[in-house]
Amino acid sequence: MAQSDVFKTVGEDHLDQPAPFYERVKSMIKTNIHSGVWPVNYRVPSESELVNQFGYSRMTINRALRELTAEGLLVRMQGVGTFVSEIRGQSALLEINNIADEIASRGHRHHARVLELTQVYADAQQASAFNLSKGSRLFHSLICHYENGVPVMLEDRLVNTLVVPDYLQQDFTRITPNAYLCSIAPIVEGEHIIEAVNITRVECAYLEIDEHTPCLQVNRRTWTGRQDKKIVTSVRLVYPGSRYRLEGIMRK
Repeated sequence: MAQSDVFKTVGEDHLDQPAPFYERVKSMIKTNIHSGVWPVNYRVPSESELVNQFGYSRMTINRALRELTAEGLLVRMQGVGTFVSEIRGQSALLEINNIADEIASRGHRHHARVLELTQVYADAQQASAFNLSKGSRLFHSLICHYENGVPVMLEDRLVNTLVVPDYLQQDFTRITPNAYLCSIAPIVEGEHIIEAVNITRVECAYLEIDEHTPCLQVNRRTWTGRQDKKIVTSVRLVYPGSRYRLEGIMRK
């Protein structure tokens, strides 16, 4: 099927909605991408083809493509064309958000694969992180999070058994650890350490990336309790740099 034919057949109902012309073009393109009709690396019609298709001005088409490129849905290559980019979500830098909610807010589908869910005994470093003695019991989970079927985050988490005794009984394919922990032990304080890292071959396999892909790692600890603060969890979040970005806003 020709590209222009695909463009006609998907989401034409959007054209009846009262929206600026460039927004209508964006909506059509998004429909094609999110429905999977235009997969990653698909070459979208040229500006001239879109002008002929819709009858809108080249300026309108150009604005739609520029905004979709800024949003990370398209990649424009000078002299080559415009292509559907890999999913590239974004997460607030210092906020503690639920990744399932972030993904849903983009109109995408989240699912999780639980790789490990077990009890461990703290080594010296882990015990220090929780202010516990070496050999204390901790819960450990390793979960890969997906956006529209593409792995976007590996979550390696330790949990204080004294604060969250029922952690191992949860179904983390239905609720994220973040959402569950916030419901059980509301956060009163958190710390973040962010760095660029190389990850292990096994972790690369989980995230479906090659060993040379740059990754961002967020190490986070959170506390609960106003009067008697306790550390709830220590988590390592790994994001493939090609699929995710962290953003922050600083205000006076």
